[in-house]
This record gives sequence, structure tokens and C-alpha cells, in this order.
Amino acid sequence: MNTAQRYRTVADEVAEVCAACGRAPGSVRLVAVSKTVGPDEVACALQAGARDFGENRPDQIVAKAPAFPQARWHFIGNIQSRRIPDIVGAATLIHSLYQLRHAEKIDRAAEALGKVQDVLVEVNVSGEASKSGAAPEEALALVRSCAALPHVRVCGLMTMAPQGDLSVAADTFRGLADLAGEIRAQLPSDEAAAFTELSMGMSDDWREAIACGATIVRVGRAIFSESFQE
Repeated sequence: MNTAQRYRTVADEVAEVCAACGRAPGSVRLVAVSKTVGPDEVACALQAGARDFGENRPDQIVAKAPAFPQARWHFIGNIQSRRIPDIVGAATLIHSLYQLRHAEKIDRAAEALGKVQDVLVEVNVSGEASKSGAAPEEALALVRSCAALPHVRVCGLMTMAPQGDLSVAADTFRGLADLAGEIRAQLPSDEAAAFTELSMGMSDDWREAIACGATIVRVGRAIFSESFQE
């Protein structure tokens, strides 16, 4: 299969999994993680119906976003402080915010561009040392501090699950969903209304993520890699 066929296959299965979970297909956004491919593959996915793309490096999102203004661009990688103005200039949604100092710099960069930057707070639910993110017990305070910035809108939470055991991944996703519910209940009504997104699940575990309430799944290899096999 080519990129277009793989994208349509994944998108169709997302709809099927949503239906099996009693959810509307439109309740889950499929982000095609294009970090390993060039503009030709992005164009192919766009033709197949993709509208959301994810990048983990500032250089890539800065290059691709202006070339495909019809797409929504998601920054999913580690935030480098000095590249924040570039990221804010290109990203529709930043998934990987977990430091207040970065939020403050995002706020200043967004103000300079006359925009409000949508962000997700990354939470290290599994506690793995190799993963970044705020500790679950720190997430509420961080969400509140970020939401107080005038040019930052906190739209929800993001996490990455341990690889290799889908039951552990599901536990991680349920943990994020429960945490999001606890945080939402403690936010003012206007902030709670914006706090709706759960970005969780990748090529190997997005089905489990949808069953646990994901609103965004980030899929790269299953769309862009010819060698990907389930």
C-alpha cells in the first residue's frame, strides 16, 4: 500500500473502533505524524483526506507548515526554549508543554504574533524516567498557571505509554483520562470548557487509547512506513 491507502485504512479503522466503543468517529482526531517524511508524502496524505499532521522538530514544522497552509500542524516533540517563537509561528496545537517557563515564553511569542496558542500539558503518567512530562500530582497546578497566561489556552493533556504491553498502555491511558476529569472539575467554567482534549495513543496502541477516551491519536509508522506491520 502507498501512503494514501495506508492513511485511509487507519482512518477507517479509527471510525470502526470509535463505533465499537459507542463513540462518534468525529470525536477522535487522527494526527498523521510526518516527522520521517518529506513534502511529497504529506501531499499524498492530504489528498487521502488527512488534515492534521505532527512534527517533533522545529526545523520540520517551520518548513512544512507554510507549504501546506490547509493543514493543521501539531508540535509533538521536546520544546527547546530558543525555538519557541518558531514553534508558535507554525503550530496549531503544542502537545508537549510541561514547564511553566516554556509556557511563559510561549505566551510572549503568541502575543507578538497576535494569537492565542493552544497547548496540551504533557503528563508522565507511567513514571518512566525515560519519558518527559509533569508528574500527575503537579499537573493541576501547572494547568492553572498556564491557563492564567493571556495568550495561552490549555486544551487538555497528553501522555505517552510504555511500549510492549498493551494492558500497561491501557492503564496509562485510563490514568490520564481520570486525571483530566479531576482537573476539569476544579477549573473555572470557561477554562473547563476549553479543557477537552486527550492526546494519547500511537501506531501500536491507539486502539486502546480510543477505548480509554482519547480525542487525539498520533500515528506515524502505520501511515508513512511501508514496513509497518501490526
